[in-house]
Amino acid sequence: MLFRSNQELQELSLALSQALALLKPGGRLAVISFHSLEDRIVKNFLRDQAEPASHLPKGLPLRADQLPQPTLVLVGKAVRASREEVAANPRSRSAIMRVAERTAVPLSRRVA
Repeated sequence: MLFRSNQELQELSLALSQALALLKPGGRLAVISFHSLEDRIVKNFLRDQAEPASHLPKGLPLRADQLPQPTLVLVGKAVRASREEVAANPRSRSAIMRVAERTAVPLSRRVA
């Protein structure tokens, strides 16, 4: 496992939470990651915010109105650099951009 002494991955997790707290409903959060560990953190964060009920046990007796509401809606799929961009900028080959839009659900009302 890769050890990062400067806490980059923890800072990324913190920054994602802070960005979500600052984002107004309808605002979009776009994140570009360059390493697989970073992308995994971004992907899991966006997915967890878009599907908060995925952490609940299956068969839990809840009505639809009792389920936690998502704070983000995923916008499209992950975007990678095109062949043309990689030819012009070889460093872009590992870049992955993910985008999500903030819903009107207040953060304090979301259950997670």
